[in-house]
Amino acid sequence: MREKMKSILNIAAYLFVSLDALTDLRAKMLDECNARNLKGTILLTGEGINMFLAGGENEMRGFLEWLRSDPRFQTMQAKESWSDTQPFKKMLIKLKNEIIRMNHPSIRPEEGRANFIAPKKLQEWLDRGTDDLGRPVVMVDTRNAFEVEYGTFENALHFNIEKFTEFPAAISAQKEALAGKTLVSFCTGGIRCEKSGLYMREIGMDHSYQLEGGILKYFEEVGAAHYKGSCFVFDEREALEPNLETIPIEQSIRKKLKTE
Repeated sequence: MREKMKSILNIAAYLFVSLDALTDLRAKMLDECNARNLKGTILLTGEGINMFLAGGENEMRGFLEWLRSDPRFQTMQAKESWSDTQPFKKMLIKLKNEIIRMNHPSIRPEEGRANFIAPKKLQEWLDRGTDDLGRPVVMVDTRNAFEVEYGTFENALHFNIEKFTEFPAAISAQKEALAGKTLVSFCTGGIRCEKSGLYMREIGMDHSYQLEGGILKYFEEVGAAHYKGSCFVFDEREALEPNLETIPIEQSIRKKLKTE
């Protein structure tokens, strides 16, 4: 149960769905957000929507109800966390070419998702180090290098990439080394893994999965098990602990000084 003092509801949500008339849709969404005094960022593209928003609970739930009244967004799920202050300064809605840029047009999550694993099932695998068929499990971090510095799964494979478009080449170079292992790709909220999971299957990594809901969903359902550190988030809270609390400011400052 959230602390009573925390009155700001933060949501992270995405959905791969074909969208058109983006300019009109942007105007309608912006009116709805402003009317509810919500702040954050929404990305609209032809392949779907990605958003990080914060505001009062009733206002946020009202916006989500309005959004889901559009049949295209009925299945959208949101990951929630709470804060005692508004973590965003503005309300921005941007039009983009891709929700998350990968530069691989053949990867289209709307046409079929990659295999995924639920957080609690993943914990079972990590507890024993193998999947249900006895294959070793390797966690594959798809995030950028600076995000990994905040925290990641124990013994996770990561590539020190600066942007997600570098991931395909990085994972392809590891194909032989990872043969015979079960791979679980993960990111903050799951959106990058919607594409990384499909790409890994496309290049023949048949025993690969994506972590459903990403690190934030894992924190929500499992907590800190097999995870070290915090999770960087793209707002002024900077990072969340496994209990979904904001990382203490003193700890954040120490981390910055250590990496500069």
